[in-house]
Amino acid sequence: MNILFVADVFGRPGRSIVKKRIKGLKAEMNIDICIANCENAAAGKGITEKTAAELFDSGIHILTGGNHLWDRKESFDYLAVENRILKPANYPPQSIGNCFFYKTTESGHKLAILCLTGQSYMNFGDSPFTVLDQLLPILKKETNCIFVDFHAESTAEKRAFGYYFDGKVSAVIGTHTHIQTADEEILPKGTAYITDAGMTGPHNSVIGIVKEIACRRFVTGMPSKFEVAENGLELNGVVVKVNDNSGKATSIERIKEKINNIY
Repeated sequence: MNILFVADVFGRPGRSIVKKRIKGLKAEMNIDICIANCENAAAGKGITEKTAAELFDSGIHILTGGNHLWDRKESFDYLAVENRILKPANYPPQSIGNCFFYKTTESGHKLAILCLTGQSYMNFGDSPFTVLDQLLPILKKETNCIFVDFHAESTAEKRAFGYYFDGKVSAVIGTHTHIQTADEEILPKGTAYITDAGMTGPHNSVIGIVKEIACRRFVTGMPSKFEVAENGLELNGVVVKVNDNSGKATSIERIKEKINNIY
């Protein structure tokens, strides 16, 4: 199966890129399943029912989250019932949302999708290593094809996570930093890996925020209201090919595509 992962969709610019490009990209690359990280889709913070609908209508099948998934209280009721939006599986059971989802391709093969957060420099999550170890027997009863969005800050933690689960899952795709890394590879036992898939949104910015505002905050130490940038639009992500039966990845291709004339 061919899996397209769209890196962190940031605000209106990111959603506009998805609406403009995803259906065409899926056709060009013969994509079976399309996944996107959505935790910054609504004005750079959280997700709403309206913004999620835009992404689903544009051809995204499953949305993964992260530590900002719940930044909009008005979305709580929606997240409680929309199983196609995934919370980090290592967050407390009391947190709102679904932990994993099975998506079946047109040819009848099933992919398990889930996301987890790291612990280094981040809050609330239990050990992602322990939680995924506990979930794997459940997931493996349904399919050998398992896709993990690992939403984490630390490069070392991401690398360790990739090697620990090498051969146990099909892909470990890093998110959260919004800066794409150039280390995509198939690990020795057959897991596709990249430290961070990047950001789909405005790259003439500081990780999506108007750069002057971000710089002023660092220089002065004073709080500032963040605003979503508009320029330097890029679609970032990866395409992973997975053997339908073994669940081993056979290739990973990084996507870094500049987008013009979007509005």
